[in-house]
Amino acid sequence: MFGITNFEAFILAGIVLNLTPGADTMYILGRSISQGKKAGTLSALGIATGALIHCLFAALGLSIILAKSALAFEIVKYVGAAYLIYLGIKMLTTKPDPNFELQNNSLQVNYRKIYVSGILTNVLNPKVALFFLAFLPQFINPDYSQSFLPFLILGLTFVTTGTIWCLALAMFSSRLSNTIRKNYKIKKWLDKITGGIFIALGIKLAFTKQ
Repeated sequence: MFGITNFEAFILAGIVLNLTPGADTMYILGRSISQGKKAGTLSALGIATGALIHCLFAALGLSIILAKSALAFEIVKYVGAAYLIYLGIKMLTTKPDPNFELQNNSLQVNYRKIYVSGILTNVLNPKVALFFLAFLPQFINPDYSQSFLPFLILGLTFVTTGTIWCLALAMFSSRLSNTIRKNYKIKKWLDKITGGIFIALGIKLAFTKQ
């Protein structure tokens, strides 16, 4: 149907891939544990929005530019790595308020920035674009390879299952961290650990090869 083959196998493979820990998982965990459920949820939604953008790019054929052009790949890769490292350094150098209270966390966190950061973290990872180009065509009838619709349906399916998992991850990890986040010293170290994770992800992305 719609040029899609083995749709059930695609869903199963997509779920397995979503459950496999990666950069997105670490990003959401870091935000959830350090800044709470709302921050983690918005990070997950930001990641999902970024994946949706990649899905549309793949369907429109724009991601092929990244696959064909080494220069384009390198530019996107280094911009994404620099952004992650910037986020990490910012978390390492920002001094939290010693009067921090969990119930006032909404006053301390810019949730719009967290959502946008989630989008940029995903969009600026060229490996995600190449993943869509490499994975989706395996489940599309060659006769429909030039069609927009099967790419879009498969992409939206993958994004949907991934979003469900990311939201569950954010809720679960933030619930575990609510108690320890009430302690100022532990909160301070959680921020530093999260900053270190972001820097490590940025460095890993910088050394990623096409």
